[in-house]
Amino acid sequence: MGMGSKSLPERSVGQAMWRGTLCKCPHCGKGRLFRAYLKVADQCEVCGEQLNLHRADDFPPYIAIMIVGHLLVGIMLHMDMVYHVNPLTYLYTMVPLGIVLPLLILPSVKGAIVGLQWANHMYGFGTGQID
Repeated sequence: MGMGSKSLPERSVGQAMWRGTLCKCPHCGKGRLFRAYLKVADQCEVCGEQLNLHRADDFPPYIAIMIVGHLLVGIMLHMDMVYHVNPLTYLYTMVPLGIVLPLLILPSVKGAIVGLQWANHMYGFGTGQID
């Protein structure tokens, strides 16, 4: 909740984050969240909700790299313990995956972070002012 005398309406964090993960507006779930690869739209073209107040910064890449890193290390450990693969196999498979996978999931992760911020009224979402 913001610091003020008026109470802000409750918003579903899970629903807003899921809509963001789908790269949709966290408010209505219909409009596009992004106008380009990682550029958040100024407002939703369906409901008019202001979307450019977010402050995702470096958090989405950090989360994307953490997810992919844990996934790839698990796969590498499994491959080494079960199949005893040649170490060059990792160079040809895991390095490209380590580059491509974070880039693929980054918009969804950023959308979830924007949805989280929107649902919690952070940075002026829903208040008409920047906190």
